[in-house]
Amino acid sequence: MTRRLDRTDKAILGLAIPALGALAIDPLLTLADTAFVAQLGTTELAALGVDTAILGFAFFAFNFLAYVTTPLVARALGRDLRDEARRWVGDALLLAVGLGVLVTLIVQVAAPLFVELMGASPEVAQPAVNYLRIRALATPAVLIVTTGHGAFRGHKDTRTPLIVAAGVNGLNLVLDPLLIFTLGMGLEGAAVATVVAQYVGAVWFLWLIRSRRMASRPRNFRDSLPSLLALGRKGALLTARTGMLLAAFIVAASTATRQGAEAIAAHQLVAQIFLLSAMLADSLAIAAQAMVGETAGQGEIGSLHDLSKRLARWGVVAGLILAMFVAVGRYGLALLASAPEVADLTIEAGGIAAAIEPVAALVFVADGIFLGLLAFGMMVISTGTGAVAAIGLMVLTPMGDSLPGVWWALGVMMMVRGLVFALTYRRSAEIAVRS
Repeated sequence: MTRRLDRTDKAILGLAIPALGALAIDPLLTLADTAFVAQLGTTELAALGVDTAILGFAFFAFNFLAYVTTPLVARALGRDLRDEARRWVGDALLLAVGLGVLVTLIVQVAAPLFVELMGASPEVAQPAVNYLRIRALATPAVLIVTTGHGAFRGHKDTRTPLIVAAGVNGLNLVLDPLLIFTLGMGLEGAAVATVVAQYVGAVWFLWLIRSRRMASRPRNFRDSLPSLLALGRKGALLTARTGMLLAAFIVAASTATRQGAEAIAAHQLVAQIFLLSAMLADSLAIAAQAMVGETAGQGEIGSLHDLSKRLARWGVVAGLILAMFVAVGRYGLALLASAPEVADLTIEAGGIAAAIEPVAALVFVADGIFLGLLAFGMMVISTGTGAVAAIGLMVLTPMGDSLPGVWWALGVMMMVRGLVFALTYRRSAEIAVRS
């Protein structure tokens, strides 16, 4: 039994560690991208900030292409239905291209409106619109890359996506100074660099998928429609779940803003380290999606329970590590504070964030388990219940009067989400194995 658990641990870490690398590459190299643009001036940097917010919101809505594709492919492979796995990947790629073209067309027309809604000043608006229109051309490529991540994760391969992500971002890092400064394209050069890099990544993924025979050629639209609708329904549920989670953090930020400049400054510092640390738990969640999906497909309820327990234990370990990281890191963040009041609030709120990390990490891993079970509806219920509880505490109780209260409310959200998962896991697992 011990040897089996050891093999399971190695399998979990073998998926989670490369996944963590892939998750970390994009934000780290985005900082480098921002550093290049910052050398152009304040206006260009402001335009990039506006567009990053718009594009970030747009692309998060389509993350379901990875998070839905992974368990569907893993489940099909668990049942040894390789043709079905190929069909899911082929149909997901078809959906990615269709959505990518649609979003590109919308942004080309509505870019000025989107920038205006962000409240950009006149001098920032035009460069922001130009950059946004160029970056939007990469949308089909971005969604193909996203689907590629999901397809390989479903095959329990997180190393290949890491290699592609490193190559794409490395190319972007080389093209940025060449186009921005050497060719004198400025901010638009940064956009072109990203577009080129993303299409290289898309072609790379398509070549890998074809060479490894991971996707079947999409059937005619009528035959593919049921699969496309199934992907769309599951994606809508997952997007709704993510939207609820974002709503809670948006209300937390607005509540801190009403408390004053010191509170929102400290909140932003603590939120950044909290979300950064969540990447470790997210990497375990990615491992859970693939492994739980495959095990559920095999119909082995006992093995599924054993795997879920092992994943939960790793979630606890990750949570304790992250708690120590945040507990120590808050003092470093306090050094960045512009005033003693901000530093004190950062240390106090950071201590609460550290205290809730073990629960939060376990909940994030549970997200991966429930994704593997294809229990998207239960994820919506879990997140919605937790978000309503947190927002209610911040808006209707004295918790909203202080920054520590805001973070305790976010902690309650995590505890409520975890409770819902704990109460519904066995039923969800039984349904997944039988379906």
